[in-house]
Amino acid sequence: MTADSGVDSQPGVDQHAPAQEDSEPRGAASLPEPPAGSGAATAVEDVEEAMRDVVDPELGINVVDLGLVYDIRVESDNTATIDMTLTSAACPLTDVIEDQTKMALTSGPGGGVVDDYRINWVWMPPWGPEKITEDGREQLRALGFRI
Repeated sequence: MTADSGVDSQPGVDQHAPAQEDSEPRGAASLPEPPAGSGAATAVEDVEEAMRDVVDPELGINVVDLGLVYDIRVESDNTATIDMTLTSAACPLTDVIEDQTKMALTSGPGGGVVDDYRINWVWMPPWGPEKITEDGREQLRALGFRI
């Protein structure tokens, strides 16, 4: 643990990310909508859809339906910032999720959904099973989890 933040150090984790203690995660179903006419509405939806290809390696469910994606923003330079968390700050497979995110967002025929991206790992509020979408719950039940 770091003395100043109380968060376990993790390779690839942005330890300088602002804590979001007072804000509730919005979840995939209620990600913020960009201003009308900004041209970014489709981009945010495209990023969210592409993130469904990123699968938590321990649970086998995509990170959107698992409720790990708290926010998505797309800047005018076509760079996406994804605020997301993990089921545990001690997750040993962070690099797998980062690699899948890179593939989902920046590769494909004719390029990617965005030109660049940044994952902002956040730990507050902590993830819990209540953040799983109904689709995610159905997927977990199909895998034999009781939820």
